[in-house]
Amino acid sequence: MKTRFKKLDFTLMFTPLALSLFGLVMIYSASMVLAVYQGLDSNYYLIKQIQWISLGAFVLFFFAFVPYQKYQRIIKLIVIGMLLLLIFVFPFGGDAVNNAKSWYDFKVFRFQPAELAKLGLILYLASVYSKKQSYIHDFGKAVIPPLILTAITVALIVFQPDIGTASIILLIALSVIVSSGIRMRHLMFLATIGVLFVALAIPALETEERVSRFTGAYEPFSDPTDTGFHLIQSYLAIGSGGLTGVGLGDSVQKLGYLSEPHTDFILAVIAEELGLVGVAITIGLLATIVIRGLYIANKCEDAFGSLLAIGISCMIGIQAIINIGAMSGALPITGVTLPFVSYGGSSLLISLVSMGILNNIAMQVKSKQTFTKTRSEVPKQTYEQKPSIVSMKERRGNTWAK
Repeated sequence: MKTRFKKLDFTLMFTPLALSLFGLVMIYSASMVLAVYQGLDSNYYLIKQIQWISLGAFVLFFFAFVPYQKYQRIIKLIVIGMLLLLIFVFPFGGDAVNNAKSWYDFKVFRFQPAELAKLGLILYLASVYSKKQSYIHDFGKAVIPPLILTAITVALIVFQPDIGTASIILLIALSVIVSSGIRMRHLMFLATIGVLFVALAIPALETEERVSRFTGAYEPFSDPTDTGFHLIQSYLAIGSGGLTGVGLGDSVQKLGYLSEPHTDFILAVIAEELGLVGVAITIGLLATIVIRGLYIANKCEDAFGSLLAIGISCMIGIQAIINIGAMSGALPITGVTLPFVSYGGSSLLISLVSMGILNNIAMQVKSKQTFTKTRSEVPKQTYEQKPSIVSMKERRGNTWAK
């Protein structure tokens, strides 16, 4: 067992846990006043997140020791389960949250199936495209079929509606497809189709609320008391924090000004309380996970493992970019959480499961590299080193003579 623990990738093991524990501190700071305002105990969100982190740490270690190749054997069950959960959330899901019916409410906890769909689709695309490597340039046979399931998954999430998560899943799928080795002209064709689809879908999906998110992001001061209010409060938090922040727990913007300070805008609270230094450390740790994951993907010689590592790394990176973009006004506010740091059980649990899978890929890559290095260090016996038949006879003769 000690040998197996030595093979763990400690960067991918402890960086996510360090971010989660740091997030726990910031969630407590950001949610105390909010919880009291909602009629809850001031420790409510803290206790909930501690429970999810405890479970998440367990699944991280558990999945780190499950060979990732096993997921290929049950990929059909994973896909069927993913689709059923997305479909049944419409009739059996809990009450709508932020106008989106995207949760199962089990009273004790809530679960968002779209979070599971992120990982499920990565597993599916990595499995399918790894098996199609011998004919990956065949657009009709290799590239198109997996895109049908991808489109169905994205459509189910859009209709919840959860545009933010749907965008993340679409970008994750694109990262796996690009990495699978398809021809550039096929990629350009898909990009053109995607742009046309988005152009046609915008009028159908356009609502006053969604339009306000764009105006709030790019013209916040045109309506500072309504559509631009949340982003302006984020700007105030960032500006107040300066280089080192106003101090842990001393944020003013979390006192009813920032929307969802413990989830969507937790980085704004970090910026205000810990300043640019705190933001830089947070982004640096997230970047470390992404870069390390892509490094593992590059070193993995198995197509399935490599594509799986790319998909997981891009999932963390894309989600972080969208959250940071919304907080800073570079992107519309879509309700996407910051990986490992924001409050939310479903997101944290799936992220830590993903880290466990990525760690298993890293362990197998490390084992193979160690085996190869060990073999290369074993000295080859030269002809002179091998005992010849003559010398053996001479030794026996000398013995007999004695």
